[in-house]
Order: sequence, then C-alpha cells, then structure tokens
Amino acid sequence: MLNTTDKGYSVIITMPNKMSLEKEAALRALGAEVVRTPTEAAWDSPESHIGVALRLQREIPGGIILDQYRNVRLSGCHSPRDHSFKRMWQVNNPLAHEYTTGPEIVDAVVATPSTEEHPSSGKVDVLIAGAGTGGTITGISRAIKKTHNKDCIVVGVDPKGSILAYPDTLNEDGKGAQYVVEGIGYDFIPDVLSRDPADVNEWLKTSDEEAFEAVRLLMRHEGLLVGGSSGSALSGALRWLHSTEKGRAIAQTKGANVVILLPDGIRNYMSKPWFLKMALEAEPSPLARRIADVLKTSRSDVQTNVDGLASGIAARTSAPDLDNRPDALDEVSK
Repeated sequence: MLNTTDKGYSVIITMPNKMSLEKEAALRALGAEVVRTPTEAAWDSPESHIGVALRLQREIPGGIILDQYRNVRLSGCHSPRDHSFKRMWQVNNPLAHEYTTGPEIVDAVVATPSTEEHPSSGKVDVLIAGAGTGGTITGISRAIKKTHNKDCIVVGVDPKGSILAYPDTLNEDGKGAQYVVEGIGYDFIPDVLSRDPADVNEWLKTSDEEAFEAVRLLMRHEGLLVGGSSGSALSGALRWLHSTEKGRAIAQTKGANVVILLPDGIRNYMSKPWFLKMALEAEPSPLARRIADVLKTSRSDVQTNVDGLASGIAARTSAPDLDNRPDALDEVSK
C-alpha cells in the first residue's frame, strides 16, 4: 500500500465484513478505496472478496490483481549443465519469506549465545506458525530446512472452520463454521501454500476461545499487545508441546529452540468486542477492589458497557449509502 501511494497508483482493497474497522480506516487514510463483502460468501462466489476483485479488474481499465493466493512470476534462469536459458514459474509470496523472514529468524537464533541459565542448540529446532495464504509458513520452512536445519519440525496452525490443515480429516470438526480470528484460515487451498509434509510436517486446529485466551496470556505475562492469529499460534504451540509425542520430547530437550511466529499486533483489533471484553470486563484485581474502597464507589460505577461501546463504534463508522459496511456477527451488539 505504501509503495502504491508513493508511486501514485490507485488502490482498491476488497475485504470480508469480519475484518476489523481499524484495517479499513488505515487503508482509507492511505488513500485506498475499500469494498466490503459478505463474510459467509464462499471463496469462488461472485460476492466474495476474491469474486468482487475479479469483477472490478475486468470492468476497470488498467486494473490488475497482485493476487497473494497465487502471486506468480515468469523468470529466466541458466542451466548450470547445458548453459541454456530456461523459463520457470516462481511464487513470490513464499519466496519473500524464504529470502527475508526465514534468514532473519535463523540469524537471530544463531546469534543468541547459549548460557547455563538459557542453553541453546544454536539452531531453529521447531517452527510453529499460523497459515493464511500459506506463503509465510511455506517460505520460512524452506529457508530453514534448505540451508540451516533440515530436521527442523514445522507445525502449521489452522482455525476450526478452515480447511488448510493436512490431512483433510483434521478439518472435519467444525467444517464450514465461521470463526472470529482474522488473517489465518480459508475455505480453499491457496496455490502459495505447500501442504507437502516435507515443508509443513504437522498441523493443529485451534478455536477462537483458545486463541483469545492465549492473547490474554501474552498481554498480561509478556507485555505483548498481539492479535488473534498470534493467540492461535501460541495456543497451538502449547498444545503441541504438551499433548504430542514429538512435542513433549522437544519440551524436555535441553537447549531446544521453538520459534513461534506472532504476526499481528492489537492495533488492528482495538474496537473488536473480543478485545474490549478482555480489556474492560476482566475480573477486578485486589487493587481494583482497594481503589473502590478508597473512593467509595462500586465496580458498576466505573465499568464500561462493552456491548454499547462496540455498537457505538460500528454506528459512528457506518455509511448509510453503503450496504456492505462491517456487519459481521461479532461486530454487532445483540
């Protein structure tokens, strides 16, 4: 988006209704046009964010789709054997992570000294990450396995309701159900995602409840203001380490390094009911009770009405002339 703004290109972003208001606001502030689509629309429906993007591309002269789900380019390369020029398709989404994100992770782990208090194997032993388009986990896995540690275990985390996990039997529980977590999971398999067990060795399914509880833990215990997909990654990691044979073995291995990818921050979700409830309706602490005693107020006098606040945010950001503004179930006060 920043590159297009700098170069003067017009940008249209299509996104499902479930996506947060903050994302739309940030995009509009940068000059983009944002079109909302029904969350429940299947990926191949003309009403989905993909279907609407394709229609706009066809009907607006000069339109192109960068297409994060396929995102391929034709490139040339010389064969080292016969010096001939060959053409090949390369998938840029995973390549970006194979050439940048992956090496950054490896360099950080290798550069961290092993100490008696915090021993380190000096390598990435496990990578655990959520999958959206799948480009991130695919590219990072290849970067690690090709040049750093071929025995690294890569675990993909997929929300219940999505169908990205492999084998497909993992997706039967909750298949087709709507989920609140954003940025991961799909109802189709993007071309940029490798489900080859050589790239992603294992998969886990997680629920919204697990994800948001993990977000709370990260905020309260680590001071990390992350979003739902980060919570999914952490909850999946904890379950893998505690409940699987390989995970327990890693957990008991001195110096083993488990990298968990936390890809989002809370900035994009501060108006979402799940965050407002977590932040404003938490069980009062002993200090809060003491404050109430000192000020002679009841907890209800200072408690925020979260449902009302969420409804107010939605109302203030709605445009009466647009039918498809954000109206996902989790953004509407019941």
